Order: sequence, then C-alpha cells, then structure tokens
Amino acid sequence: MTLPTTLDEAVAALTAMPAAVPVAGGTDLMAAVNSGQLRPAALVGLGRISEIRGWQYQDGHALLGAGLTHARMGRPDFAALIPALAAAARAAGPPHIRNAGTLGGNIATAAPTGDALPVLAALEATLIVAGPGGARREIPVSHLLAGMEMLRAGELIGYVRVPLLHAPQVFLKATGRTGPGRAVASVALVLDPARRGVRCAVGAIAPMPLRPLDAEHWVAQLIDWDHRAIVPEALHAFGEYVAAACIPDPAPAEDGSVPQLPPAVLHLRRTVAALARRALGRALS
Repeated sequence: MTLPTTLDEAVAALTAMPAAVPVAGGTDLMAAVNSGQLRPAALVGLGRISEIRGWQYQDGHALLGAGLTHARMGRPDFAALIPALAAAARAAGPPHIRNAGTLGGNIATAAPTGDALPVLAALEATLIVAGPGGARREIPVSHLLAGMEMLRAGELIGYVRVPLLHAPQVFLKATGRTGPGRAVASVALVLDPARRGVRCAVGAIAPMPLRPLDAEHWVAQLIDWDHRAIVPEALHAFGEYVAAACIPDPAPAEDGSVPQLPPAVLHLRRTVAALARRALGRALS
C-alpha cells in the first residue's frame, strides 16, 4: 500500500498506478473485498493526508475535507455549523463505522443508503476534485451522483463546499431489516430564510437522492417566514406532495384502469410522507 501525505501525492500515485484503488476508512472497500466482489491490484491509502481531515471557511461556505470521519462530523462544534450533516453522521451506523467511514468515501461509493448524500443534495454542495499536475475542478454533488459527470483517471475528491445557511436543518431516516442502521428511506430538509426557500432531498429509495422541487416551491409560499410557522394542513399536505413526487402512482393501463401500488411500495410512500412532514415541522419549530 502506498501512503501519501498530501492530496497531490495521492493523485500522483493513482496516476502512476491506474489499477490502484484509493482507500480512506475502507468500510465499503473491505466489505467488497471480503465478499469477493473486488480484488484491487494496489491501494493508495489516504489516512495520512492531514489537509483533508478538517474544514475551513470560505466566502460564506464551509470547505469540508473529504477525509472527515462520521465521528468527527457528529461532534457539537461541527453540528453548530451544519446540523443536518452532523445528524446524518451520527446515524451512519455503529461506532466502528462512524470512526472509520469518511465523507469522501460516502460520496465516492454513492450507495443509495449513504446518509450524507441527501443532506449534500439538499444543501446543493459542490465537490472540489484534485487531478494530475495540481489541477482542481468543481462538480456539483448532484451531477456526480446522477452520473452526469464522473471522476477522471487519477482524480480524487479533495473537499466538499457547503453553504453556511445559519438556519434550521433536519435529517431523519427510517431503518428496516437491510442492515444495522441502514436506511430504507431518509429525508434531509434545510430552510433558507434569506431566500425564503425550502430545500428537501429524499434518500435511499432510488439510486440517487431525489429533490421534489415543485413541493419545495409550493410549501415555501405557505410558510409565515417572519414567525417560521405553517398551518397543520399545509404541513400534512407537504409530506404527501413529497412522497407522491418521489414515488408516483402507476400510469393508467391501456384499458383505462389505474393499477395500485404494491403494499410494500405504498408503505414506503407513507414512510417518506411521514419523514418529510416531521422534518419540516421540526425545522419550523
């Protein structure tokens, strides 16, 4: 294993060994190795790169190092900056997973159940990607998760830039029998009082987080922003709106009949509705 001490050294190592795989916490990589799904020819360890294990401030944003662990993000000082991401980090699994798993690994693996992903989507975060020769480029997190842009040969996620909204943020998830702490559905919701906006992302139910943009715009107009209040009927309707946008009804059949959602899918839609309703209620309270 190669153990670089800077981001550019890690990029150089990956460029020199195209078959090498970067590893930080290794929580997903080692699971793939142990199950026989992956046999990396070489590893480039990222654990000694101190520059990506903290964060700094930049023009109203937090520049988060990709090497930040879930355990570190779950601490009170980080939670004061980005509450929803801290809540997602605390919910990321048992202690040994939170101590090892990293923000960059969560993004690069892009597993649908990655708890940080809906939060980053709701925050409209941007990745700072390091490339050969000291190159840097920016990619919206949503573009990478949707496959609209990909990491190129030798590139690494170095930082994640997140706006500091200084407003309530909530992350909630429902777990099932798929694994310890693994979400069957999750919702990240952030308020943006300066723009009188609501941002919401639903995770775990699709290959990438889903943004119910129409529901966001609709409910933002019903909020009393001066008092951060909303009538209960609108709160309930928001949950249903989000769930229907993310898990729509089946299209009518050729004979005009309307197929019903399977019971398991209907239950999932109700779960998403409850999470979205609860998240907005907590944010406004």
